[in-house]
Amino acid sequence: MPRRHLVRLSFITVAVVLVLVLVGVVVAGFVVVRRPLPEVAGTLELPGLGAKVTVTRDARGVPTITARSSDDLFMAQGYVAAQDRFFEMDYRRHVTAGRLAELVGNVKEAVDADKVTRTLGWRRVAEQEWKQATPATRKALQAYADGVNAYLAGKPKGAIAVEYTILGLQLDIRDPEKWDPVDSLAWLKAMAWDLRGNYDDELGRAAAFSTIGDVARVDQLYPAYPQALNAPILTGADLPSTVTPAAATTSLNLSDDDLQRAMASARKALEAVPHLMGDGEGVGSNSWVVGGALTVSGKPLLANDPHLGISAPGVWEQVGLRCADVSAACPYDVSGFSFAGMPGVVIGHNEHLAWGLTNLGADVSDFFLEKVKGSSTVVDGGTQPITTRTEIIKVNGGDIIRLPVRETVHGPIVSDVLDLGPVAAAPVPVDAPGSTFAVALEWTALQPGTSMQALLAMDVASDADDIRAAAALLDVPAQNIVFATTDGHIGYQAPGKIPIRADVVGGPVPSNGTWPRPGWDSAYDWQGYVPADEMPRTLDPAAGFIVTANNAVTPAGVGPFLTDDWDYGYRAQRIRDLITKTPTHKLTAADMSTIQFDQHSPYADMLVPILLQQHIPTAFDRDGQNLLRSWDRVQSDDSAAAAYFAAVWADVMKFAFADDLPDGYDPDGGSRWLEVVRSLLDDPTSPWWDDRSTPGVVEGRDEVLTRAMISARRELTAQLGRDASQWRWGKLHTAAPEHLVLGGSSVPGLVRALVNPAPLPVGGSSSIVDATAWDASTGSFGVTAAPSMRMVVDLGDLDSSTWVTMTGASGHPGSVHYTDQFGPWSRGETFPWPFSAAATQADASDELTLVPSS
Repeated sequence: MPRRHLVRLSFITVAVVLVLVLVGVVVAGFVVVRRPLPEVAGTLELPGLGAKVTVTRDARGVPTITARSSDDLFMAQGYVAAQDRFFEMDYRRHVTAGRLAELVGNVKEAVDADKVTRTLGWRRVAEQEWKQATPATRKALQAYADGVNAYLAGKPKGAIAVEYTILGLQLDIRDPEKWDPVDSLAWLKAMAWDLRGNYDDELGRAAAFSTIGDVARVDQLYPAYPQALNAPILTGADLPSTVTPAAATTSLNLSDDDLQRAMASARKALEAVPHLMGDGEGVGSNSWVVGGALTVSGKPLLANDPHLGISAPGVWEQVGLRCADVSAACPYDVSGFSFAGMPGVVIGHNEHLAWGLTNLGADVSDFFLEKVKGSSTVVDGGTQPITTRTEIIKVNGGDIIRLPVRETVHGPIVSDVLDLGPVAAAPVPVDAPGSTFAVALEWTALQPGTSMQALLAMDVASDADDIRAAAALLDVPAQNIVFATTDGHIGYQAPGKIPIRADVVGGPVPSNGTWPRPGWDSAYDWQGYVPADEMPRTLDPAAGFIVTANNAVTPAGVGPFLTDDWDYGYRAQRIRDLITKTPTHKLTAADMSTIQFDQHSPYADMLVPILLQQHIPTAFDRDGQNLLRSWDRVQSDDSAAAAYFAAVWADVMKFAFADDLPDGYDPDGGSRWLEVVRSLLDDPTSPWWDDRSTPGVVEGRDEVLTRAMISARRELTAQLGRDASQWRWGKLHTAAPEHLVLGGSSVPGLVRALVNPAPLPVGGSSSIVDATAWDASTGSFGVTAAPSMRMVVDLGDLDSSTWVTMTGASGHPGSVHYTDQFGPWSRGETFPWPFSAAATQADASDELTLVPSS
């Protein structure tokens, strides 16, 4: 069950009522659906403004806001965000505060999400950040909140969003509460949660050990980054001198069944948290920058396309923020992609500098196995107190829940949040003191930080020093920053609050963050954080370009230890190869967009030659194999061979590996599995090829590959027809954004038709530059994560930059701008992105003037 459809079960009971009501709505016209659409032209009074503000919108409804002070600018941004996307903002704040059940009712998924989010304490940390924020940051947040509240003032909920009307058919939906600056800060925790690094791999290793029973064999499923094949972001020559801590090991005995159940309980509890930006295979990004020596204009080009979960509306809010007279008092002249609910721009450019972000993937969380003794934990033979608190969870239409929360010196105990059986009393490993344990989570985002200040600083950055200063403030989520300036510089900076782990040697299991850690031994505690000055960076590298795609940042053993769990670099290397393919060819912004939509498959490069060597007995089954003989290895939506190859790959995952892994950990087929299979191809008798579900038969590589090809042919015959030449990848691989609350299959069809964009066929795949990911473990080829936006910034002519977002600028299902970018996005098209005052004014379709209240 997809975690983000949290209310669909509750709507089964009112399906008939909803259908009748919505039929009435259709008969009555657009009253309910169009009522929340905002005013985008004319003049409106906005209490609290200091002076007139103009809001122009282009043909796609994207706003550019011009004000005479920073306070007015952010107030207007809050007002416009609420106009376009308030329900999305309200949903997010309910999730991040652990109050989702107040909005959507007594639904188990919502209640479980609230329990875990309250245990993690996202809102509590955000409240601490508000108290510690600088005066300038507090002013920006407060002005934004004032703008949101000015829009809400006096409006009935049905005039704010149609979702409130639909939810109100079953639930007691009250008018939305006022927006609070802390609501904006709490959203940063959701961002950090979905981009937190190797969390899943840490749990996956422990789970795999339960069925495999050998650390060395588990490590074969988590191979080292192939730096001889796929280059890291930086070379040693690009880096300042830093310290590299040695890998550590511990003496944990993870074969204990009850310990495995405890780790599984922690995983299940944490999976209950909705993933507002996506989760699992495919969540990542591409971003690269090319210096002027390689471009037609002689100035840099910068591209970025973050790969996140797909939803309606899409996660990004496009916006331009301009001070009418840029000065120290009002320094903003910036355009790009933001999040509804937050002031400023997260990714984009100003008049001097452009920047892009990709997930660094640094290991910023650890699971600690805690020895519990009453109200304390055992540490170094003594004890440390467990702190406790009670969280009150209100449920719309249900009883109040009182949730006890326990926290150790390492963090909240997550293994006993939900009712998951006799987990909290499971025995610890034999080498640990005592007989009971719990699992606590230590995570950098559970400490108050300065990420909001960092993002606002990035909006006004003009050079490498400014980016470096902003990066020092960007605690979470840890991101790769690439940047370029209008005066010709390009650079890279790694930010983030990265734990330093102890160098403790003495057992068979690595404890460098890749496996759970023993909480009873303080030698395994974090030893501080990597100093900002030691984080990797470069300026104007000799190669003339920088590529980041969640790949390794530095060569192995160089620089501070960040993680061992990188994306395996196939996207990054393909981008590098395309940039350098023709040395004499100078790049344009259009070339950058073409690279973003590249669909060449590294899976096919690896596997097709060996697939073509296999003997398939019958002509019918050979039809699929024959498609591969003339295939260009491009995973395009109109390709029959691409459809067949994807089905073969899913079957290879199933036949070779699923039998070795515990339930819930089947191979997703992403970049890690690409590297696993590559490492095994030259070992055709490896035990990994054997399918243990076929007793008495020992398969090798060729048997598995042949079986996968025959099985794929028959599966696609059932799905797409007997004529293999008529198969199409896009018929299987569709992008189908769903509304986070009303998009699930149990919601009546008329509602789903209103809030869910019609699915579109797309090309691409996992670990392809056009990274439209799918999960091989699910039996479906539907897109699970994708480029959530694409942008190319031309530093030689900012008005020649281009952008597109996945769905549209509006969060209102009744708006033409709810889905008007979805079709172009699916085809790899982008739109002009004017920046100068003259260009944005010329591009304007509507103009709204906000004036102080008389």
